[in-house]
Amino acid sequence: MVNEHLKQKVYFSLFGALTFLSVLILIFVLYFVIRGGAGVVSLKFLTLMWAHQDITQGGIFPAIVGTVLLAFGVALISIPLGVATAVYLNEYAMENLFTRTIKLAIRNLAGVPSVVYGLFGLAFFVFFLRMGTSLISASLTLGAMTLPWIITASEEALRTIPSSFREGSYALGATRWQALRTLVLPHSVGGMLTGSILGISRAMGETAPLILVGATFFINYLPSSPFDKFMALPYHLFILATQHSSGQALDFALGTALVLITVVFTLNLGVFILRYKLRKRKVW
Repeated sequence: MVNEHLKQKVYFSLFGALTFLSVLILIFVLYFVIRGGAGVVSLKFLTLMWAHQDITQGGIFPAIVGTVLLAFGVALISIPLGVATAVYLNEYAMENLFTRTIKLAIRNLAGVPSVVYGLFGLAFFVFFLRMGTSLISASLTLGAMTLPWIITASEEALRTIPSSFREGSYALGATRWQALRTLVLPHSVGGMLTGSILGISRAMGETAPLILVGATFFINYLPSSPFDKFMALPYHLFILATQHSSGQALDFALGTALVLITVVFTLNLGVFILRYKLRKRKVW
């Protein structure tokens, strides 16, 4: 018994130390970005068009707009398709070799490097479908990349709903769709939202696919069509940090990183607040 208590203390201490280390790394990264980028971020930096010749005279407004439009495009494409796929696999499809193979393939696709999705988008959306390097090509490519995350998270959310909910509905004469619409989906939407926002947040921070399918470092206009090129914060940050010749490029890269972190954090915070309100309505 003493040995078991000792093992428990050792494991708890180890897990606590690893958790503290993870938080410490996150705090260090945020401190580095905030310290370097806070002096750059201003109303001018956030609201002006980019000035390519003298970066101190412009801002990143087109990159912010492009990133937000990209996030909305990815959400419109991937969330309905991902949730519908999860609902079918979990609620309607029979458990057999075919469906198990599909689920295994979906989980494997979640680990595919983003640059591979970029090459797929370049070959299929840009060249084969002739959409060109554009906002719609980027949205479809990143939508395909986030689909495995959303499907997996939505399936897990659906599995957390007790089977008694479904069985009680069937006993009262409800159809499978009625039980799904009135009981299962309302109680699983919180988990679905969490998985969806994690997938979209990942897409908002990707650079490799954007290089191949539509993002550009400098344009002097805002996209007015899904087939226009666009600026995006991750790609803008990449160019400033690695290829720009200005002496202030690194400071502006850190400012761009701070804005990107803030945008992603705001998006996550909004969804978490919504999820909290939805969970409070649950009656088990």
